[in-house]
Amino acid sequence: MDIADHWLSAARRVPSPNFNQRPPQQQPELIVIHSISLPPGVYGGDAIEQFFQNQLDPSGHPYFATIADLQVSSHLLIKRDGELVQFVAFDQRAWHAGQSCFEGRENCNDFSIGIELEGTDYGTFTLLQYQQLSAVITALQMAYPGLASGQIQGHSDIAPGRKTDPGPLFDWTLLGQLLQEKSNNLSS
Repeated sequence: MDIADHWLSAARRVPSPNFNQRPPQQQPELIVIHSISLPPGVYGGDAIEQFFQNQLDPSGHPYFATIADLQVSSHLLIKRDGELVQFVAFDQRAWHAGQSCFEGRENCNDFSIGIELEGTDYGTFTLLQYQQLSAVITALQMAYPGLASGQIQGHSDIAPGRKTDPGPLFDWTLLGQLLQEKSNNLSS
C-alpha cells in the first residue's frame, strides 16, 4: 500500500471541504480510530461520504436532521467490505477528534490522523476492516516518521466521557497481532 502526495493509492478519493492546515512544521504523531455508521447501525450507502462533504440530506432520515449542519471529516474511512475512502490528505488537519487531549497535548486534530471504521460503538468489525486497518497503519508509519512509535488510540481514549468509539468490542489484540505480522514480513 503506497502513499503519494499524502494520498493513499489504494483509496478512492472523495475530497471533503472540512479540513485546514496543521500548525507549522507539525507532522502526524498519533492515529485515532473511530467508528461511524449513518444512520446509526445501518451499513452501506453513501451517507458517510455525504456527511463528510456537507451534502447530507436532513430529510433522508430523522437522525440526519440532527447532524446535517455539522462540519466534520476524517482522513480515511474503512467500509465493512474493506473498501478505503480518503477524504483529507494526510498532511492536512481533518476535523475528526473535536475537543481532545493525548499525553497532555490538547486539540489532537493538530497532530493526528483520523481513521473511521464503518460500524458502531457496540458492534464488532469485520476481519477485512482489521486487515485493511493494519495495512494502512503500516503504510502510514513508513511514510510519517512521527507515527513510527506506534501511538494508536481510540476516539474514546482522547475524548473520555464525550466519545465512546470505536467501542468496547474493538479488538485491539487482533489489530496488534496483524501489525506484528506486517512488521515481521517487512523485516524478513
